[in-house]
This record gives sequence, C-alpha cells and structure tokens, in this order.
Amino acid sequence: MKRHFLTPVCLLAALGLGAGTASAAGDPQWAESGTAYTDTLGGGQGLAARADGSLLYRGLADIPLSLRIKGWNHVGDPDIAQGHVFDAYQGPDTATSKMFAVTTPAGKRYEYVHQLNPGEKLNNSFAAVSPDGQWLVSGEWSEQRRLQVFPAPLLNPATPPTGGDLKEAWQITLDKPVRDIQGCDFVTDTRLICASNDASGTLFPEIRPLLQVDLPRKVDGQPVTGAVQSLLALPQRSLCTGSFETEGVDYDVNSGTLRAQMIPPGVCAVATAVYAYK
Repeated sequence: MKRHFLTPVCLLAALGLGAGTASAAGDPQWAESGTAYTDTLGGGQGLAARADGSLLYRGLADIPLSLRIKGWNHVGDPDIAQGHVFDAYQGPDTATSKMFAVTTPAGKRYEYVHQLNPGEKLNNSFAAVSPDGQWLVSGEWSEQRRLQVFPAPLLNPATPPTGGDLKEAWQITLDKPVRDIQGCDFVTDTRLICASNDASGTLFPEIRPLLQVDLPRKVDGQPVTGAVQSLLALPQRSLCTGSFETEGVDYDVNSGTLRAQMIPPGVCAVATAVYAYK
C-alpha cells in the first residue's frame, strides 16, 4: 500500500456520486449492496469485521508511537481471527524486514518480525488468516505470481508465544500474474478474494479489479497453486477527478458481506469509500 499524506478538508467533498450495482463473474456473483465512508487517516488502509459485526478500521493515524519509533511507518489491511487482531507493518524503503503485530482479545500486543528473503519485496500490504487460524497469508507490491504464507503468529503453535522471529512457511503460486494487491481475505477454506490497485488493464480487462483466488485444497503448510480470475471492477465514483486507489478488503462470514475500500482523488481523499457486496 502506498503512503498518504492528507490535509483536513471538508468531508462533503469526498462524498461520491450515487451508488450503482455491480455483478461478479463466476460463482458466486457479488451484487453491490451499499456504500459507507470512513476517515482516510484513521481507516483508509484496511478493515476487518469483528464477531459482533462491527468493523475495525486501520489507517496511518492508528500506528502506535512505540512502533513508529522502531521504524514501522505503514500499516496495511488487517484481519481478525479468534478474537485476535493481525496487523501488517512495513518500514522505510531501506527496510530489511517486515512485521506482523498480533493483539489478543485482552489487549496484549505481540510483535513478529520477518527478515526478508533474497528477492522479497519489503511491502507488507495485508494480513489474511486462514479459517482454521493456522496460516497467515500476505503479499508484496508490483507484479507478482505468488502470495506469501507464514504460520499464523500466536495461533499456530510453531510460532513463539510472545513474539519474535517469523519465517515464511511456503507460498501460494498463482497461475496468472497479479499487480498491486492491497488486501485479501478468505471467503472459504479454499477461496480468497483480493483487491488490486492495478489500473493498467493489461493483466485483466477490469481496472482496479476484485480478484478471486481458488485453491485445490485448504492451506496446510505445503506449496499450492491458486487459480486467479477477475470478478469485477471496483467502483471509482467521486466528485473529484484524478487517480483513485484501491485499499483493503474484508469478508464477514457471519453476514455474508464482502467489503472493499477505494480512496478517491484530490481533496476528496479525506474520506475513503467502503463498498459492500452481497
């Protein structure tokens, strides 16, 4: 995810034009069901649904001072598993590691640092925990043919119980390249939905597409290949003109609601649009 530096302006300027209806190819078909807005500085990098249906948002303003002092200056799209909040952190362009922070239901935070492998990009755009709570999926920026998989910090007994070193376990190889993935979330044990900020139209016909990754089996600690297809183009509606930016994505298993974020251009970037699908 790219970094945003915003100046406060009137929230009204960020309100989009009327909501339309979008449908997804494949099974199931997703229909746009509503639009909400959140403050970009406090929630424009990602979101995750809690068990009670309320939403946790993450933005650059949410980075604790103690983590900023350590050099973690960007937070990505979070996830929630078994009441634990998983946050993806990255540092400056010179960083040689990335970090996942896990906050327990009791509010205790543990930090798990992954030293970059040769050729691995420093980006840490999102955290997506498998439905069984054992594996953590993340991804890098630019064009990629993989998603990274780690044992889920704290929940997987292979990880230290109070934070520490986190090594990559394996990868999901993608049968098609993807570009600029900003967030992914599990819909089932064998399906992820991912939000892409790719505006080129060269990899998929849709601009800033919502992608589906189907796996032949649930993640189990062994390499696997995912089949990628584009479902739909995420909405780009705003009173302002210019470049939009896709951000986080979340699937609420209890309500069956899929949500994806889009930051509008210009002064409208003060508020992030959250599009809901059923």
